[in-house]
Amino acid sequence: MFKRKPGNPKPDRKSLPTVSILISAFNEEQVIADRIENIKNLDYDFNKVELIIGSDCSSDDTNIIIIEKSREYNWVNTQVYPARRGKANVLNELVQLAKNEILVFTDANSKFEKEALLNLVSNFKNENVGGVCGRLNLEEPKDKFERSNREKLYWKYETHLKILEGGLGILIAANGGIYAIRKKLFVKFPVNEAITDDLFQTFAVLDQGYKFHFASDAAASEDVSKEIKTEFNRKVRFAGTNFQTLKFFHKLLFKRKLLLSYALWSHKIIRWFVPLLLIILFLTNLFLISYNQFFNIIFTLQIIFYSLALIGFILNLKKINISPFSIVYYYLISNLALLIGLIKFLTKKHSFVWNSTPR
Repeated sequence: MFKRKPGNPKPDRKSLPTVSILISAFNEEQVIADRIENIKNLDYDFNKVELIIGSDCSSDDTNIIIIEKSREYNWVNTQVYPARRGKANVLNELVQLAKNEILVFTDANSKFEKEALLNLVSNFKNENVGGVCGRLNLEEPKDKFERSNREKLYWKYETHLKILEGGLGILIAANGGIYAIRKKLFVKFPVNEAITDDLFQTFAVLDQGYKFHFASDAAASEDVSKEIKTEFNRKVRFAGTNFQTLKFFHKLLFKRKLLLSYALWSHKIIRWFVPLLLIILFLTNLFLISYNQFFNIIFTLQIIFYSLALIGFILNLKKINISPFSIVYYYLISNLALLIGLIKFLTKKHSFVWNSTPR
């Protein structure tokens, strides 16, 4: 639990901005009612809040639930779409309906802590701040959870990077479960190309010369996928859409603000190409193995590394979790997902309409 630092003033409740919370939902009957109640219990003046939910042609009871909730709470606005249009299309239309200064994007399966909204939007008191990302905590389900899924461990590392970048105002990628931007800075999502929506708006804010901060005390939570296969499919999809998103903001790679470009290259771009670097390393090392002892040692270390991953894979099939093996196995399949995502991007085989994976 991160607390507000002693030197940071408490939010001035009288000067808090008006907020529009936006959720694009598809077949979320299991969580949507609880999500609305979670928002209802936030510590904020609800005379300044509206919640707009767009149901993207849900085929379960999502529509019934959100319509009933809109009758119960006057700050809930629901839009039911009769045909699938994709998250980007839905969010574009919800933003057009939004009446307030600050747009808060979140997911149906996220849960905000009581002061999350208050701490998130209080950062906009600084006029140079165009976006703020909250802290997303991933929780491992207690029932039927595959321990080889090390997403929570990876997410701790990712969050540490976000804290460092946010302190400089150059946060590279917001958490889709909890982030906010000024409405005037919103850039319409492309609707005929698959993009990563939270990454797209982060780039859009930075591209317009505004800062993007991280608020550790604005916390939300989501469940990690129960199965590593589900997490793998999610990573494949996001890998492809991340490359697609970068196409729209490629100038950020060579921005005059060198620190911003450096953060983008070091945090995202190089990591996205790690699978190719690993393949190149292995193949070149294979040709140089007899050149001298150094290359022989490096090649041996690679064989040990991939052997650990293979053992981790076998243990996962048998539902056995041993940390060293499962961590290497998770790292390797994460990079395999990046590689497949890159291939899908290059072959244009990723769809802009997709079903959310259970988290």
